[in-house]
Amino acid sequence: MKRVGLYSGTFDPVTYGHIDIIRRAFRLVDHLVVGIGVNSSKKPLLSFEERAALIEAETKSFGEEVGSTLEVTSFKGLVVDAADDVGAGIIIRGLRGTVDYEYEDQMVGMNGILNPRVETVFLTASPQVGFISSTLVRQIATMDGDISRFVPPAVAEKVLSAVKRK
Repeated sequence: MKRVGLYSGTFDPVTYGHIDIIRRAFRLVDHLVVGIGVNSSKKPLLSFEERAALIEAETKSFGEEVGSTLEVTSFKGLVVDAADDVGAGIIIRGLRGTVDYEYEDQMVGMNGILNPRVETVFLTASPQVGFISSTLVRQIATMDGDISRFVPPAVAEKVLSAVKRK
């Protein structure tokens, strides 16, 4: 039976922290779906197409190394429903610390009631990337700061270009 996992987020932009979780998630599943959440109330810096292309370019080879496949898609609504839509039995969540854990622990309880067929797996961020957040990367970029230590070069280029457009 094929193990399918869903790793969801906004990935605006994808950071070295996200990439760390994706790399490690490939070891747990045969097929990893990265679900980019679409929320009409949010105005992302990068388009869905830009985020999807960057995620694929930066992570697809990790799956190939371990014999897993990657799919990047969008979703609206509940993550547990998105998991069902893509055939995932596992939701993968990255944790940066105890604050993330407390929030995610509540979500696990709610998701378990909404869809008991889906399990949630936590992967703690590696120490060297555990402090990175997309929000902070965007803020640094809009203030002309150096984001090169937090995102891959292609991502930094897209983010800086997007900041100049706005």
